[in-house]
Amino acid sequence: MTTNNTNVQTKPTIKWGVLRKLLPYLWAQKALLIPSMILVAISSGLTLAGPMLSGEAIKEIELGKGKINIDTVIFFCALMAIFYIVSSLLSYINSIIMIRISKKISFNMRKQVFSHLLSLPVSYFDKNQTGDIVSRLSYDIDTINTSLSTDFLAIITSAITIIGSFIMMIIVSPPLILVFAITLPLSIWFIKYRSQKVRPLFRRRSAKLGELNGYAEEMLSGQKTIKAYNREETIIKRFDSRNDEAVNTFYEAEYQGSVIGPGVNFISNLSMALVSMFGTILLIFDGISISGISKFIQYSRRFSGPVGEFANIIADLQSATSAAERIFRVLDEAPEKTDAPDAVTVADVKGCVTFKDIKFGYEENKTVISDFSLNVKPGSTVAIVGPTGAGKTTIANLLMRFYDPQSGDILLDDKSIYDITRDSLRRSFTMVLQDTWLFEGTIRDNIAFGNENVTDDDVIRAAKTAGIHDYVMSLKDGYDTVLSDDGVNISKGQKQLLNISRALLSDAPILILDEATSNVDSRTEQMIQKAMLSLMVGRTSFVIAHRLSTIKNADVILVIRNGQIAESGKHDELLAKNGVYASLYNSQFQN
Repeated sequence: MTTNNTNVQTKPTIKWGVLRKLLPYLWAQKALLIPSMILVAISSGLTLAGPMLSGEAIKEIELGKGKINIDTVIFFCALMAIFYIVSSLLSYINSIIMIRISKKISFNMRKQVFSHLLSLPVSYFDKNQTGDIVSRLSYDIDTINTSLSTDFLAIITSAITIIGSFIMMIIVSPPLILVFAITLPLSIWFIKYRSQKVRPLFRRRSAKLGELNGYAEEMLSGQKTIKAYNREETIIKRFDSRNDEAVNTFYEAEYQGSVIGPGVNFISNLSMALVSMFGTILLIFDGISISGISKFIQYSRRFSGPVGEFANIIADLQSATSAAERIFRVLDEAPEKTDAPDAVTVADVKGCVTFKDIKFGYEENKTVISDFSLNVKPGSTVAIVGPTGAGKTTIANLLMRFYDPQSGDILLDDKSIYDITRDSLRRSFTMVLQDTWLFEGTIRDNIAFGNENVTDDDVIRAAKTAGIHDYVMSLKDGYDTVLSDDGVNISKGQKQLLNISRALLSDAPILILDEATSNVDSRTEQMIQKAMLSLMVGRTSFVIAHRLSTIKNADVILVIRNGQIAESGKHDELLAKNGVYASLYNSQFQN
């Protein structure tokens, strides 16, 4: 399937299709874009007047010594200088305008992409590297906007110059135009041919840079593990391999793209040689004057120059369209399924949860959960245990509608969760996960996250209940202490207690605890367990745990194996059965 898409995207029509998708971003800035285009037209027009003024000055010189009107020559030369100065000034002003347009486009595009990313289902982030996503959000958008701010202006200028020069050449000498009947089609064919060759290289370059960023992000986040296992050299070698691929694809794309400019310049210079030769022949037969040849050569240079410049722009356009394809692939990703038209908003949820014959698999032919049925009473605590890969976390994903099952139904207070708006459904849950998430900001802001109406007293009360208040107050800035990225300047246990504090501020009637005590020491585990008990009061709770000591008092313990309930009951009942649960429990506590 991927191969087919790639083949389609290498066609030139797709390239222009991608560029057409970018035009609305430009047109959104029409208040600046229209004045910019007017300035381009005036600047180009003034530049095009130069050869004509130069020709008029040369016409005076043709009269010979003693007949030259020096005032006329000075007048045309001075006027030509004024035109060029004004043209340069307008170009400078226009460049500033285009930079502002580019800044606005960059802001709007990043906003749109980031907003769309937040609308995508969890499955998208499970399948794509974070580093590659960040690369699209930063590098690819920068590449697009660099092209829009420079290449767009250059293309407009070149188009006006080419058309204007062509018209002036026809006025000066129609016969000499026949030279371009040979060289112009040759230039167009060469540009088109090379562009088809180069464009896949730029797309591959963007992909390889995204892979490199993804690998770097993954390895940098695992530094402790890498150092603990002395794998630095191995990781460096793997990075070098990916870096080498990225550099080689970058070089290959730039190298192949750089061939276009010199090739077109060669054809342009060839046209100049032909113009000079045929112009001389016409001069001999009085078909053109010296001033006419001067005008034609200058206009032909202005005609050929933009063609060569456009050829150089092609390489940038290849890079920009490849980056744009990656951006539009994100924007084309289907957002999370919309709510059913008749979906209702739920309030005052009691917390009764029922699973009915659930069948689910992350991949089409690989079932994770099958024939799963369960009835949970309001306010009860359900512990879910089992080996890795048994489907424990999948149950939480289905409850929150991060994923939907292939068949079966889940009821919340006897109402199908698929008939409830996602917003109100998820507001009915609060989650504390194994992977704690804190953002760069104050401790107060992290605890209050998700609840805009809480007061400082509420934050402090939650922290005290979670058992983290004393630690916070021991810090120099207390609740105003700024946590670094993902809270790396505090311990895992402290991060988890802050997450529990955040959950305590939620009035959601249903709680999901997914391995909340993993990877902490015994003392911290006891603190977290105490905080969890406070969190579970009055809520229907789903506790997913590897450490079986944390779920002894659960109302019901489910032992999940191969996506099905292998055993269920209270702690003592399951031990008495001497089955799967007893085996798991004894394996953890045997001496």
